[in-house]
Amino acid sequence: MGYKKQFMEFMVRSGVLTFGDFTTKSGRKTPYFVNTGNYKTGAQADKLGHFYASCIVENMKNGNIDQGVAALFGPAYKGIPISVATAIAMSRDFSRDMNYCFNRKEEKDHGEGGKMVGYKLQDGDSVLIVEDVITAGTAVRETLPQLMAAAKVKVEGLIISVDRMERGQGEKTAIQEIEEEFGIKTYPLVTVREIIDTMYNVEIDGKIVINDEMKERMEGYLAQYCVL
Repeated sequence: MGYKKQFMEFMVRSGVLTFGDFTTKSGRKTPYFVNTGNYKTGAQADKLGHFYASCIVENMKNGNIDQGVAALFGPAYKGIPISVATAIAMSRDFSRDMNYCFNRKEEKDHGEGGKMVGYKLQDGDSVLIVEDVITAGTAVRETLPQLMAAAKVKVEGLIISVDRMERGQGEKTAIQEIEEEFGIKTYPLVTVREIIDTMYNVEIDGKIVINDEMKERMEGYLAQYCVL
């Protein structure tokens, strides 16, 4: 599993991947929850960037992602620290000095103005979007027009923490819908299927987070709401 198992353990220890009783924004009752807003320390940001960079480099080596990506783009707000942390990790850990940029929620009408911050995108640039999770693909649909308005770029792919594998606006997952609608492939660090298969009956700091009961509940959720 390489970095994947380490990333799952990191999410649990950071309080980002939790298990219990939760309600999603869509109103679904779920036994697990991913809240990347719980990352709050410099050490966590450092590790998070390394895991994202590991995913990018792995997919570059596999031929899924173009080696010549010009920039990482982090949609406001959660994508902003991810883009910065990932760019740092790419430079330090993999000797690839990558540009990064992100958008403002509201356009700045003074100083340099505009909605984009960081690297100035150029026509023909290949861009990777780095985001936390996808539920319905709303953030991607909102930020793509801003990217295209900045320059005629090619979106090489979308990197996310966890693929929940849930249906989006129809019978397909949000990831499948984004690929069909925009031609953009998504590369998750891990999927919920991998989390169940890898973490079942595994101790993290002396505690089993996915025991028999939790596994049964998670499998039931997948069967009801997810596309397997």
